[in-house]
Amino acid sequence: MLKRPGAAGRRGTLGVVTLFDDLSWRGLVHQVTDDALPDLLSRERFTAYVGFDPTADSLHVGNLQQICTLRRLQLAGHRPIALVGGGTGMVGDPSGKSDERVLLTPDVLAANREGIRVQLERFLDFSEGGAVLADNYEWLGSAGLLEFLRDVGKHFSVNEMVRKDSVRSRLQGREHGLSFTEFSYMLLQSWDFVVLHDRYGCRLQLGGSDQWGNITEGVDLLRRVRSAHGFGLTSPLVTKADGSKFGKSEAATVWLDARRTSPYAFFQFWLNTADAEVGSYLRRFTFQDSDTIEVLEGVTARQPERREAQRVLARELTTLVHGADESARAEAAAAALFTPDIAALDASVLEAALADAPQSPAGLPVTLTEAFVAAGLVGSKSAARRALGEHALYVNNRRETDDRSLSAADALHGRWIVLRHGRRNQHVMVVTP
Repeated sequence: MLKRPGAAGRRGTLGVVTLFDDLSWRGLVHQVTDDALPDLLSRERFTAYVGFDPTADSLHVGNLQQICTLRRLQLAGHRPIALVGGGTGMVGDPSGKSDERVLLTPDVLAANREGIRVQLERFLDFSEGGAVLADNYEWLGSAGLLEFLRDVGKHFSVNEMVRKDSVRSRLQGREHGLSFTEFSYMLLQSWDFVVLHDRYGCRLQLGGSDQWGNITEGVDLLRRVRSAHGFGLTSPLVTKADGSKFGKSEAATVWLDARRTSPYAFFQFWLNTADAEVGSYLRRFTFQDSDTIEVLEGVTARQPERREAQRVLARELTTLVHGADESARAEAAAAALFTPDIAALDASVLEAALADAPQSPAGLPVTLTEAFVAAGLVGSKSAARRALGEHALYVNNRRETDDRSLSAADALHGRWIVLRHGRRNQHVMVVTP
C-alpha cells in the first residue's frame, strides 16, 4: 500500500491510503468491472497487464498514463505485465480509429518491439520475480485458425460485439467500414487475457476508457473457459483543456525516443502545459505526493506567471524518460535561451532549443537594423534605431547599442545568430556555408 499523507478518498485501516485511493485521487479510475476490486487490491497481490501497440519503434506521451499506472502497481507490491502486441499489431485495434491501419511486416514489428522494450525498462523493474515483458505474437503467431475458432470464437456473440462502441462507430461510417481482420481484434485481445492468466496468474487488465469493450470481453472469456474471476480497470483518456488530442506538439507527436523527440523538445512540451491542465497532469503522470501537488496547484492559481507547477512537471517527466542528466541539460537550455549563456550551449542542444523559433537564411554581412527589419522584429530601420536607443535589441542575448555590422563571427557554432526584440520576440538567422 502507498502512504500518501493528506489524501482524500476512501481509506483503509489505520488511515493508510490504499492503491485504489491513490489511483482515484489522481483521476486514473474511469470504470471497474467489479466493485470488489478496490478492497482486493489492498489485501492481495495482483498480476496486472497493459497492452502496447507496436505500430512504431517508440512509445509516445499518449502511452505514459498506462506506463505510469503499471509503475504505481509495482511500487505498491503488485506484479505488472507489459504486453507488446506483436500479434495483435499485425491486425490493428479499431478502437478510436476511423481508418484501417496499414499492416506491418514481421521485420518492422520486431524492430518496433525492441524499441518499446528498451523504453519500458526505464519505468519497470524486470528483474527476477518482478515485472514481465511479454509479446502476444508468441501464442497468436502459432494459433491454428480452426482451433482458435473452435476454442475461442464460439464464446463470442456477434450481436454483442457490434454493440461495442469501437465497432459500432466504424460500422456507421460507410466510406471506411470495418474489415473482418479488425473485427477479430476483440477475440485476440480477449485470448491474451486467458494466456496471461494461465502463464502468470494474471487477474487484472488495465487500459484507457476506449478499451472498455475489449476488456469486458476478456473478463467474460476468462470466466467461460477457465471459470476464473478476472477484473478490468480503465482510466479516462487524456485530453487537453480545449478537448483536442493529447500527445502532440504543434508540429508532431511527442515521442519517448530521444532520436524522434529531443529531450529539450520533450521538456518544452510539458513546460508549455496550460494552467488549466497542469494539476491533472501532475496527478496522472508524476509520482509527487498529494501535499506537494496541491501546493503546486495553489501556486498556479495565485501566481500563474511563476509556472512553478509546469517546471516540476517537465523536470520529473524528462528525468523519468531521459534521465536526470538530460533533464538538467534541457532545463539549463530552457533557462539559457534568454540569457547570455546561450553561447555556452552545445550545438545539438541549441539546435533543439531554437527549433520552434522563426528562422530565415542569413545574408552576411548585414547591418543590425537591416537584420531586425528583415526578421520582422521591427517595422522599419527608424523603428530599429529607436529600439536600439531604448536598449531593447539583442544579438545572441547580448544587448546592442550601435547599428553595427553582423558577420559570420556572430554565428553561434558557425550556424545561428539569435535576434531578440524585448523580452520574448525572437528570430533566428541561419548561416549557410
